[in-house]
Amino acid sequence: MDEILEVLMDDARISPEEIAKLTGKSVDSVKKAIKKYEKEGVIVKYKTVLNPDLVRDSKSFVRALIEVSVSPQKDVGFDYIAERIYSFPEVTSCYLVSGAYDLLVVVEGDDIRTVSDFIAAKLSPMEQVRSTTTHFLLQKYKEDGQILKKRAKAKRLNISY
Repeated sequence: MDEILEVLMDDARISPEEIAKLTGKSVDSVKKAIKKYEKEGVIVKYKTVLNPDLVRDSKSFVRALIEVSVSPQKDVGFDYIAERIYSFPEVTSCYLVSGAYDLLVVVEGDDIRTVSDFIAAKLSPMEQVRSTTTHFLLQKYKEDGQILKKRAKAKRLNISY
Protein backbone atom coordinates (compact mmCIF):
# COMPACT_ATOMS: atom_id res chain seq x y z
CA MET A 1 0.00 0.00 0.00
CA ASP A 2 1.14 3.53 -0.73
CA GLU A 3 2.87 5.29 2.19
CA ILE A 4 0.53 8.27 1.87
CA LEU A 5 -2.51 6.03 2.35
CA GLU A 6 -0.91 4.32 5.34
CA VAL A 7 -0.28 7.68 7.02
CA LEU A 8 -3.83 8.89 6.31
CA MET A 9 -5.35 5.66 7.63
CA ASP A 10 -3.59 6.26 10.93
CA ASP A 11 -4.45 9.97 11.12
CA ALA A 12 -6.75 11.58 8.53
CA ARG A 13 -6.14 15.05 9.99
CA ILE A 14 -2.44 15.08 9.20
CA SER A 15 -1.47 17.83 6.76
CA PRO A 16 0.11 17.22 3.35
CA GLU A 17 3.19 19.04 4.64
CA GLU A 18 3.56 16.57 7.51
CA ILE A 19 2.95 13.61 5.18
CA ALA A 20 5.67 14.94 2.87
CA LYS A 21 8.14 15.07 5.78
CA LEU A 22 7.25 11.53 6.87
CA THR A 23 7.46 10.02 3.40
CA GLY A 24 10.27 12.08 1.88
CA LYS A 25 8.01 13.21 -0.96
CA SER A 26 7.31 16.75 -2.09
CA VAL A 27 4.23 18.54 -0.73
CA ASP A 28 2.89 18.96 -4.29
CA SER A 29 3.19 15.24 -5.05
CA VAL A 30 1.41 14.40 -1.78
CA LYS A 31 -1.43 16.82 -2.58
CA LYS A 32 -1.75 15.44 -6.12
CA ALA A 33 -1.78 11.85 -4.87
CA ILE A 34 -4.48 12.61 -2.27
CA LYS A 35 -6.64 14.38 -4.88
CA LYS A 36 -6.18 11.42 -7.25
CA TYR A 37 -7.13 8.91 -4.53
CA GLU A 38 -10.25 10.94 -3.69
CA LYS A 39 -11.28 11.23 -7.34
CA GLU A 40 -10.76 7.50 -8.02
CA GLY A 41 -12.72 6.49 -4.92
CA VAL A 42 -9.73 4.94 -3.15
CA ILE A 43 -10.29 7.45 -0.36
CA VAL A 44 -14.02 7.28 0.24
CA LYS A 45 -14.39 9.35 3.39
CA TYR A 46 -12.44 10.84 6.25
CA LYS A 47 -13.65 9.53 9.59
CA THR A 48 -13.35 10.30 13.27
CA VAL A 49 -13.41 7.41 15.72
CA LEU A 50 -15.39 8.33 18.83
CA ASN A 51 -15.68 6.59 22.16
CA PRO A 52 -19.48 6.26 22.42
CA ASP A 53 -19.30 5.78 26.18
CA LEU A 54 -18.02 9.33 26.49
CA VAL A 55 -20.39 10.91 23.97
CA ARG A 56 -23.80 9.27 24.21
CA ASP A 57 -26.03 8.06 26.97
CA SER A 58 -25.20 4.35 26.68
CA LYS A 59 -28.74 3.45 27.79
CA SER A 60 -30.26 5.16 24.76
CA PHE A 61 -28.03 3.75 22.03
CA VAL A 62 -27.82 0.16 20.84
CA ARG A 63 -25.67 -1.51 18.23
CA ALA A 64 -26.30 -5.06 17.02
CA LEU A 65 -24.46 -7.45 14.74
CA ILE A 66 -26.89 -9.53 12.73
CA GLU A 67 -25.87 -12.72 10.97
CA VAL A 68 -28.10 -13.12 7.91
CA SER A 69 -28.50 -16.24 5.79
CA VAL A 70 -29.93 -15.44 2.37
CA SER A 71 -30.88 -17.14 -0.88
CA PRO A 72 -28.87 -15.40 -3.59
CA GLN A 73 -30.70 -14.53 -6.79
CA LYS A 74 -29.75 -15.91 -10.17
CA ASP A 75 -27.50 -13.60 -12.21
CA VAL A 76 -27.01 -11.08 -9.36
CA GLY A 77 -25.81 -13.33 -6.53
CA PHE A 78 -25.62 -11.67 -3.13
CA ASP A 79 -25.29 -8.12 -4.47
CA TYR A 80 -29.01 -7.47 -4.95
CA ILE A 81 -30.11 -8.58 -1.48
CA ALA A 82 -27.09 -6.89 0.15
CA GLU A 83 -27.99 -3.60 -1.57
CA ARG A 84 -31.60 -3.85 -0.39
CA ILE A 85 -30.43 -4.48 3.17
CA TYR A 86 -27.75 -1.78 3.35
CA SER A 87 -30.20 0.80 1.97
CA PHE A 88 -32.09 0.87 5.27
CA PRO A 89 -31.04 3.85 7.44
CA GLU A 90 -30.65 1.60 10.50
CA VAL A 91 -27.85 -0.34 8.75
CA THR A 92 -24.40 1.17 9.30
CA SER A 93 -22.35 -1.65 7.71
CA CYS A 94 -23.01 -4.72 5.60
CA TYR A 95 -20.44 -7.40 4.73
CA LEU A 96 -20.48 -10.56 2.62
CA VAL A 97 -18.69 -13.19 4.71
CA SER A 98 -17.71 -16.83 4.51
CA GLY A 99 -18.91 -19.39 7.03
CA ALA A 100 -22.24 -20.37 8.53
CA TYR A 101 -24.11 -17.29 7.28
CA ASP A 102 -23.81 -15.00 4.26
CA LEU A 103 -24.07 -11.39 5.40
CA LEU A 104 -22.97 -9.64 8.55
CA VAL A 105 -25.10 -6.55 9.10
CA VAL A 106 -24.37 -3.86 11.70
CA VAL A 107 -27.48 -2.02 12.88
CA GLU A 108 -27.81 0.95 15.21
CA GLY A 109 -30.86 2.25 17.02
CA ASP A 110 -31.93 4.35 19.98
CA ASP A 111 -32.90 1.27 21.99
CA ILE A 112 -33.37 -2.49 21.78
CA ARG A 113 -36.97 -2.03 20.64
CA THR A 114 -35.88 -0.01 17.59
CA VAL A 115 -33.41 -2.70 16.54
CA SER A 116 -35.84 -5.56 17.14
CA ASP A 117 -38.57 -3.72 15.20
CA PHE A 118 -36.16 -3.32 12.28
CA ILE A 119 -35.41 -7.04 12.29
CA ALA A 120 -39.06 -8.10 12.67
CA ALA A 121 -40.65 -5.62 10.27
CA LYS A 122 -37.99 -4.95 7.63
CA LEU A 123 -35.21 -7.54 7.56
CA SER A 124 -36.77 -10.93 8.35
CA PRO A 125 -39.79 -10.57 6.03
CA MET A 126 -37.58 -10.05 2.97
CA GLU A 127 -38.14 -12.89 0.51
CA GLN A 128 -34.44 -13.82 0.15
CA VAL A 129 -33.73 -13.80 3.91
CA ARG A 130 -33.74 -17.37 5.26
CA SER A 131 -32.69 -16.67 8.85
CA THR A 132 -31.11 -14.12 11.18
CA THR A 133 -29.16 -14.30 14.40
CA THR A 134 -28.75 -11.10 16.40
CA HIS A 135 -25.92 -10.23 18.76
CA PHE A 136 -26.25 -7.02 20.78
CA LEU A 137 -22.97 -5.24 21.48
CA LEU A 138 -22.51 -4.85 25.20
CA GLN A 139 -19.13 -3.12 25.35
CA LYS A 140 -16.69 -1.71 22.81
CA TYR A 141 -13.04 -2.09 23.66
CA LYS A 142 -11.35 -1.32 20.35
CA GLU A 143 -12.60 0.08 17.03
CA ASP A 144 -10.72 0.74 13.79
CA GLY A 145 -7.45 -0.01 15.53
CA GLN A 146 -8.08 2.44 18.36
CA ILE A 147 -8.38 1.26 21.96
CA LEU A 148 -11.48 2.84 23.47
CA LYS A 149 -11.46 1.44 26.96
CA LYS A 150 -8.19 1.00 28.75
CA ARG A 151 -8.04 -1.26 31.74
CA ALA A 152 -7.93 0.65 34.98
CA LYS A 153 -4.72 0.19 36.87
CA ALA A 154 -5.18 -1.88 39.97
CA LYS A 155 -5.02 0.20 43.10
CA ARG A 156 -3.24 -1.67 45.81
CA LEU A 157 -3.91 -0.82 49.38
CA ASN A 158 -0.97 -0.17 51.62
CA ILE A 159 -0.88 -2.74 54.36
CA SER A 160 1.08 -2.16 57.48
CA TYR A 161 1.43 -4.30 60.59
